[in-house]
Amino acid sequence: MTEISKLTELRKLMQSMERTLGLEQLSPVERDIYYAAEELSKNDQEVRTFGLIEHTLVQSVSRPTFFRALKSLVQKGYLSQSGNSNRGRYIVHAPR
Repeated sequence: MTEISKLTELRKLMQSMERTLGLEQLSPVERDIYYAAEELSKNDQEVRTFGLIEHTLVQSVSRPTFFRALKSLVQKGYLSQSGNSNRGRYIVHAPR
């Protein structure tokens, strides 16, 4: 099996898992932000905006696109603003 064949199989598996979890409705940028938030929330209950912006999955996203996608994730219920602070902190919710 070639490297590209392995990558193809991995991509198909990932798409299947995203479909099962209901994540296929998210844009690629929203998915990457959600994945980054989920990873960062393992160490803490809250995720900070600057931690998300610096995450490997999100580094290449422009600031305006990042903040539009972040707002969309909040509106869709995947993230919510933390009640402990004014802005910049989010709580990750399981996919519906």
